[in-house]
Amino acid sequence: MHDPKTLRAFLLALPKTETHLHIEGALPYEILREWKPETYPENPPFRAPGYRYETFPQFDEILLGHALPWFTTPERYHIAAARIFKNLAAQNVRYVETSFHLPVTQFLKLDGRDILDAILSAAPPGMTVRAFTGMARNDYKPPLRDTIDDLGNWKQLHGVDLHGLETLPNEPWTAEVWANLRAAGKRTKAHAGEFGGAGRVREAIEQLGATRIQHGTRAIEDPAVVRLAADRGVTFDMCPISNVKLRVVPDIASHPIRRLMQAGIHCTVSTDDPLCFANTLLDEYETLANEAGFTLAELAQLARNGWQVADIPDSERQRHLAEIARVEKQFA
Repeated sequence: MHDPKTLRAFLLALPKTETHLHIEGALPYEILREWKPETYPENPPFRAPGYRYETFPQFDEILLGHALPWFTTPERYHIAAARIFKNLAAQNVRYVETSFHLPVTQFLKLDGRDILDAILSAAPPGMTVRAFTGMARNDYKPPLRDTIDDLGNWKQLHGVDLHGLETLPNEPWTAEVWANLRAAGKRTKAHAGEFGGAGRVREAIEQLGATRIQHGTRAIEDPAVVRLAADRGVTFDMCPISNVKLRVVPDIASHPIRRLMQAGIHCTVSTDDPLCFANTLLDEYETLANEAGFTLAELAQLARNGWQVADIPDSERQRHLAEIARVEKQFA
């Protein structure tokens, strides 16, 4: 068992990345409390440590029911992003990949490029932010289709993510759109292996060409898929606390992240939707240490994996990796 103060000091000293963060799902709950304290109670049941969501639709309803009343203008995206990034910087997070939900451009009548500008302009000094947009598997229809087809021309956009209800099939448009966006210089991610089984991870890798899988948890159910991901150099951007609260796994001790890492898959750790899970990145690392027995070396490797996949100049990457090595040596 780690000494709590030593563990916290070690984790704070590690330069870290956050590579799986939905901006709407990361809305700090205190912003809602400050805005309308009479509407948003101090300790809602869904943010309690022991709370478990019954279904993904129930989770989605709570997330959207709390996030969408706030995210009505680009200015509000900026306000939220500034608070989110400030909280991450306090945890020594220096690189962030975050996405906004593309359909808001339709039902809120917002320009997605204005949302991207609002998010990116909130990045504090010393933090690199890469902004993505995410869409559901059935979103390629008018009027959103034209917006999706134009994403390759959005200079501020770093990449795209396929998310939402995983029980929906991947429609034929996705592979072509993902390939076109990569040709335009955009990064492509896909949620897979969360509520869908290992076959959805194979599908994302082989059909969509994704090398960044958001979650990937259930790939462990098929050793052939694990080998495929390892052989292709695929990164799993994992969110253990999210997986527990959404009943993907029963508890942290049962989470397959260590087995996936031992099989050669690069796994990172992120928070997913802190609005709904009341988690921080430090919580993710500490929970793996306290409930799954992760050593300091394993925690450092998770941080290292984040920098290895970060889209930054290699000189900057090596600087952060060297800092992790120094921290490991200091706490050895």
